Amino acid sequence: MGSAVLVVRLVPAALRRHRAQSAMLLLAVTVATAMMSLGLSLGGVSDALYGQTRAATAGPDVVALSGETGPAVASALASLADDPGVAAHHGPYRIVYADLTTRDSASSPVVVHGFAEEPGAVNRPLVTSGHWVQPGGTVLERGFATALGVGVGDRVTIAGRPYPVVGIAVTAATSVYPWAAQIGPYGGPSDYTGLAWMTRSDARTLASSHDLPVTTALDLKLRDPAGTEAFIDAHRLSATRVTFHSWQFQARQDTVILRNSQPILVVGGWLLGFLAVTGVAALAAGRAAEQTRRAGLLKAVGAGPGLIITVLLAEYLIPALAGDALGLLITRLAAPAAASPTASRIGDAVGPTAAAIVAATVLAVAVAVLSTLRPALRAMRTATVTALTATAYRPRRRAWVTALSAWLPTPLLLGLRLTARRPGRVVLQACSTATTVIAIVAVLTLHAQPERGYGLDGSSVLPNLRGVHDRRLMLAVTVLLIALAVVNTITFTWTTAMEARANMAVARTLGATPGQITAGLSTAQLLPALPGAVVGVPAGIGLLSLFAAGNAVEPPSSWLLGAVLATLLATAALTALPARLAARRPVAQVLSAEAA
Repeated sequence: MGSAVLVVRLVPAALRRHRAQSAMLLLAVTVATAMMSLGLSLGGVSDALYGQTRAATAGPDVVALSGETGPAVASALASLADDPGVAAHHGPYRIVYADLTTRDSASSPVVVHGFAEEPGAVNRPLVTSGHWVQPGGTVLERGFATALGVGVGDRVTIAGRPYPVVGIAVTAATSVYPWAAQIGPYGGPSDYTGLAWMTRSDARTLASSHDLPVTTALDLKLRDPAGTEAFIDAHRLSATRVTFHSWQFQARQDTVILRNSQPILVVGGWLLGFLAVTGVAALAAGRAAEQTRRAGLLKAVGAGPGLIITVLLAEYLIPALAGDALGLLITRLAAPAAASPTASRIGDAVGPTAAAIVAATVLAVAVAVLSTLRPALRAMRTATVTALTATAYRPRRRAWVTALSAWLPTPLLLGLRLTARRPGRVVLQACSTATTVIAIVAVLTLHAQPERGYGLDGSSVLPNLRGVHDRRLMLAVTVLLIALAVVNTITFTWTTAMEARANMAVARTLGATPGQITAGLSTAQLLPALPGAVVGVPAGIGLLSLFAAGNAVEPPSSWLLGAVLATLLATAALTALPARLAARRPVAQVLSAEAA
């Protein structure tokens, strides 16, 4: 039988025998790679959605704007339209700065673009609901309308005058909501402003009747769309003050709303990957004796070191790669929603970038290899006869631990001995708990920050979309981290109980009750969880300080203390059931199995 055939037969059989462990590895790698690849792909997905919106709306290559009025402005804009490098143009048209209020009293600054009833060849907003502008009505930009909670047929008040909403549209000529103001009286493109369209006559009437600020704009389509910077540099020294925004600038501005999203997802993906390593490492340690016997059998039939390593690692590598594929699929499905939370862009699902695929695959392979390499190497190095007769790995006894534990209560004595005999497991469990607390601290810190609503004075009832988006992503990452930590805690407890079943059975023959055995197994998990929870608080604050603003507010100390206590209580509760099940196994059955 060839080596390849042997691997093909042995690995699927091992996966079928350990369905639960394989499912856990699959789940852990899936969520870790999905989070990290989604974070790494956000910038590319945002650019792709802008590109699709730009193509669908005949977006301009350059938008020229001037807050000044008079013949000089008209002459400067006319010269831009007549430039040999310009293939087509739209405008000049009027942009009016006003305030908008809905029937539900939601209010926001708004810029009103005065457009023709028949859009031209450049900057043709795509109507997604209703129809285009008509006299007496207004069309709202889709991201703005979604934030306001209005649709076609509703009425809004602009500068004190009611208008029916006749349509909803998208455009690539401005940034996503809430940054429709490209220049103007409020400072520039970062102002929190929505976008609406009216007919040219309605926009002119609105501006004149209320004496509102006005900007003149001109949309340009260049013969060389990639030459926007050269075109802008050539016309920047005009005597009239003109501001230029290229399509590349608009695409970059779209990603401002994702400034915090990428580190949340990327760091969350690495933390999930670390939790996956700790959980799978515990499973691999629990199967160390079985792997040693398998290595001995393979050696007995003539298998070489390479074949043995391949068989032992493939059991973990195959589910990890399957999880990687599922994670990348989730990224493809979730990327548009994560990269465009304002509904201002359109486009089909865009897959993860090449860099994200490589990074996610490296993470999946690292989870499988780092979790199982040490037990696999130990099994391969074990002598054939020893491997065939090996049972469980028996840790070395330490005299000082024995002397110290003799004076302790029975549950603490058992827990301390189990902890001291597995120092590597203790470190992994402490790190797992610290990782969970880091995520909880991050959520508490994010919720402690004061949130400024959209509006000139921060009093608007419209929520801060970037803050809401960041909170949702952080909550999703934290929920997944906690869920994986729960699985890890149960896995640690059950693995410890299986490895120590003979010692626990002996303890019961010497008078220990099932309740004391249960408490001892739970104590063995709480002892490393305590320092992990305590270390997780400053580690979480330190990690957040790398990404937080200088004026960030720290959460109250009572919140942090509550997070530590809640983590320890949850650990105790989660370990109770598997510990109780392990403690109820008949003593005679356990001892006879060990003797056999």
